[in-house]
Amino acid sequence: MEWTLEHAMTVRRFGSGPGLVWIHGLGEWSVSFDAVAGHAALAGFTHVLPDLPGYGRSAWPRELGPGDSLGQLADQLASWLVSRPPAVLVGHSMGGVLATMIAERIAVRAVVNIDGNLSRGDCTFSLQAASYTPDDFIAHGFDVMRGEVHARGIQDLALRGYHVALTAASPAVFHRHAIDLVTASEAETLTARLVALRAPSLFVAGVPDGVCARSRSLLDQHGARWIAIEPAGHWVFIDRPDAFATAVASFVREL
Repeated sequence: MEWTLEHAMTVRRFGSGPGLVWIHGLGEWSVSFDAVAGHAALAGFTHVLPDLPGYGRSAWPRELGPGDSLGQLADQLASWLVSRPPAVLVGHSMGGVLATMIAERIAVRAVVNIDGNLSRGDCTFSLQAASYTPDDFIAHGFDVMRGEVHARGIQDLALRGYHVALTAASPAVFHRHAIDLVTASEAETLTARLVALRAPSLFVAGVPDGVCARSRSLLDQHGARWIAIEPAGHWVFIDRPDAFATAVASFVREL
């Protein structure tokens, strides 16, 4: 395992071969991917696992500038990746949205969007955060959310891991990204943008408890290449690691 600091992010790498860049979701960190990235079906790749700024082991930004924070983060990630050989971007949730936005900016080998937001119905923790003002979320809303996640994590392995990730996340960054993620989801343009990419793309949906029925209908409406893995929820790679790793490996090896 190689550890580096790149573009204000803590980045880990392991393995050898073509690159898979794993982009985590809102409030998460790269550790959520560790088990599936090490899956035997995904051997033969270099796995690149950044903690996005404000999350995990990366520093918290002192301030966020005005404008679309997700677009700004996509710019930062594109700048980080553009000087390297094109990689497959594997993004979960908000990370799936970012993977699409990065692929609009630079050449990538492919995009694997794991249950990324496509419509308002996909907004859960982001919508909860967006109901607070920034000051109220930082003062107490984030603590309320973490407490709820902790309680639900008693029966849910994915949420158990999510609670740990939330303890390292910046409340200010979380709230700002949540606001912009809800806005992007409500526009219902992300499916069309995914399909319009120059790079091949695959959407992996957890069914029945991942993206909502409206989003699945948008995937069909726009002719997206997508698969349903079931029974699974939002963290499909944790709920069904074998099925997920096999599906992604099959897609990537076609490229």
